[in-house]
Amino acid sequence: MKTLVIGLDCAAPEIVFNLEGLPNLRKLMAGGCFGRLESVIPPITVPAWMCMSTSQDPGSLGVYGFRNRSDHSYKGLSVVNSSSIQSEAIWDVLAHSGKQCVVVGVPPSYPPRKVQGVNVGCFLTPDTKVNEYTYPPSVKQEIEAVVGDYPVDVKGYRTDNKAWLRDQIYEMTKKHFEVIRYLMDTQDWDYFQFVEIGLDRIHHGFWKYHDKLHRHYEAGNPFESVITDYYHYLDREIGETLEMLDNDTAVLVVSDHGAQRLEGGFCVNQWLYREGLLALKEPPVGPTPFSPNLVDWKNTKVWSEGGYYARVFFNVQGREPEGTIAAAGYDAFYAEMKAKFEALMDDRGAPMGSLVFRPSEIYQNCRNVAPDMIVHFGALFWRSIGGLGYSELYLQENDTGPDDCNHAQFGTFILNAPNVKLRGEIAGMRLLDIVPTLLDAMGVPKGVSMQGSSLLQR
Repeated sequence: MKTLVIGLDCAAPEIVFNLEGLPNLRKLMAGGCFGRLESVIPPITVPAWMCMSTSQDPGSLGVYGFRNRSDHSYKGLSVVNSSSIQSEAIWDVLAHSGKQCVVVGVPPSYPPRKVQGVNVGCFLTPDTKVNEYTYPPSVKQEIEAVVGDYPVDVKGYRTDNKAWLRDQIYEMTKKHFEVIRYLMDTQDWDYFQFVEIGLDRIHHGFWKYHDKLHRHYEAGNPFESVITDYYHYLDREIGETLEMLDNDTAVLVVSDHGAQRLEGGFCVNQWLYREGLLALKEPPVGPTPFSPNLVDWKNTKVWSEGGYYARVFFNVQGREPEGTIAAAGYDAFYAEMKAKFEALMDDRGAPMGSLVFRPSEIYQNCRNVAPDMIVHFGALFWRSIGGLGYSELYLQENDTGPDDCNHAQFGTFILNAPNVKLRGEIAGMRLLDIVPTLLDAMGVPKGVSMQGSSLLQR
């Protein structure tokens, strides 16, 4: 039995399961099982797709976001690439059984890792015209023969030029599906997994035009149907792709997380500075990106990194070079900071409802340098703003440009497989359960380090 995994980054279950005019997704749902899919903490593209593909939580992978501390110095953050993931993914497990795999755009996949088959890089690829982004390298020439320039992302998608953004996303997605169907047709494969990033970009760019609960929604705006139109378009591309399959192919449609409206950004480091917990050599004049060089470390207790959520770090004696928190007082300080974050109010004076997580309590392992705490401001209805020099703590635009949505904890799954008899809506499915379920359906034992459980064994 072959397996096709259709990854739709940021696909929202509220739309997938309720929007009319999605006949191909409805057909998959009618012949299989589906439901909301609980993502990892944090529910962001990196590391969520590889958490799914390895069935390991972020701490076990040692990847807590796009950028991570490489040591306990103050030198800043290292950027994730494919070499950051050391655990076996499903395509590695299948290779032990002689299975041929095609993997397209699954983050992080640059530089492209060697697989038993074909690997095409993701949106982290710097420039497909210059960089080698496929394994084997010869596939790059094949892709260029099919679509010309191959866009892995829409560069500058955080823009106010919405008509341009919409058109660029469609152009990118069209090329992606042309390449996917070309590889499906020309490669010998047992397992095929791809991720389409366009849905994530549509959500970030157009959510306020779509969601009537968004504080900036305006009825009758010219972009009101952009998001639903794109779902209809994706359904047509998926339908054309499904026509290439035989009746002995399992199909999974899955997202790494969902989407929800963004109320605004909370300037976490500016707040820590006001609270006397983060000391600066000299306060910056005007908005300034956070830099370790700005900080008076001898008088600092805590600082934060991160965008969609906050990765909060303590300045601990004997761990950081100029630590100020005694190791014996760590737990008490953690409790104090947790209470402070949970007590935050929003810009309208209502409780923000922030969620605070301790990595050692939510992950089976904590490899590399884990944050001391993870904070989801307003349960991710607010995003983290790490910069300094702001006159206000609450922003309606993030520090990287216009953004209308944040990630939601629950994504989407639809599983339609000839040997899986489960039907209808399924509750309690987790992102880490996806790969054990697929391997179970394929008759292949799951990897020993995998943390999820098969849906078929419930």
